[in-house]
Amino acid sequence: MSEAVRMALYPTGDGHRIGVLTLDSPASLNALSLEMIQRLQEVLTAWERDPVVVCVLLQGAGEKAFCAGGDIRSFYYQKEASEHEQFVFARDFFEQEYRLDHHIHRYAKPLICVADGICMGGGIGLFAGADFRIVTEKSLFAMPEVTIGLYPDVGASWFLSRMPGRLGLWLGLTGARFNGADAIGLGLADHAMASSERAELLPRLAALDWSGNEPREQLDRLLRGLKTEVIADFPAPILLPHQVRIDGLMAGRTLQGVLDRLFEAGFDDTEERLAQARETCLSGSPISRAILWRQYWQARRQSLAEVFADELALSVNCVLRGDFVEGVRALLIDKDKSPRWLAPQPGTDWLDEYYVWPQGINPLQAGTR
Repeated sequence: MSEAVRMALYPTGDGHRIGVLTLDSPASLNALSLEMIQRLQEVLTAWERDPVVVCVLLQGAGEKAFCAGGDIRSFYYQKEASEHEQFVFARDFFEQEYRLDHHIHRYAKPLICVADGICMGGGIGLFAGADFRIVTEKSLFAMPEVTIGLYPDVGASWFLSRMPGRLGLWLGLTGARFNGADAIGLGLADHAMASSERAELLPRLAALDWSGNEPREQLDRLLRGLKTEVIADFPAPILLPHQVRIDGLMAGRTLQGVLDRLFEAGFDDTEERLAQARETCLSGSPISRAILWRQYWQARRQSLAEVFADELALSVNCVLRGDFVEGVRALLIDKDKSPRWLAPQPGTDWLDEYYVWPQGINPLQAGTR
């Protein structure tokens, strides 16, 4: 179980330890399997209770990715199983993933996450809740679930709805990519460092005085210093310069009105990325777009725990009755990129059914697996 997640304890100068968790599946871009999720939860829980461990560093192995998302191919291989078996598999995967993400948001000790390289989907779920979220010049983010018949989950309903203007709505509907500078401007990241300096981060952390009462202040000073060193040469944001245009495209309170405006819009040579994002939205799952739209507005009034509870029911239903398995087939299994999306029913009553827990019980609220 533990092969794809490496754990280590690094000694500090004052007799404490820094816990280091490394996602170690470079061939899959460190995609999260259920076993990896379980291992992360197990170790984080143990270290949270261990007084010797004063800080946790979460990172990815290899030079390409922190974490490219969840191991979603596994859902396709369940398609021949009974409906009950599919339900149990989806319930266990999403419940345990969301519990881990929520735990990270509420972690009692300083937790540092470095998103060096690709960080998408489930990877953002790990990254978003960390105390100290670090990007590099190689960071590349996206929530591309509209292309696979899911929707931005892992708590994204919560943080996308709290981004400036309508940028979160744009990212969810289009799956658009953004870089480290964008992530800082969007409030999704806190600090920056050079990718080449990653190997030096742990010794620098160990040299801090961990016997005091304000470890987070020390950490913030250290990481702000690293950001100052690199920021002059950091890549410029690719999303933020288009905020006014995006806010205009996303204006309105009906999904169809926004889609009509987006699909009819013209883009000049400086807006090539916007045009590409529009095409992704156009080819995405209509069910995914509808879920994202409702979640974006609803999550503004919800707590993080309430958002995760809704997402659990939504995600299981996307597997059992929605487009998710077909999206995985088209993008990752057959790779024909020609998904046969389901057509949403008229009105919005059909969408209400996606919020109903199939067994009439929500395990996040009941405290059971």
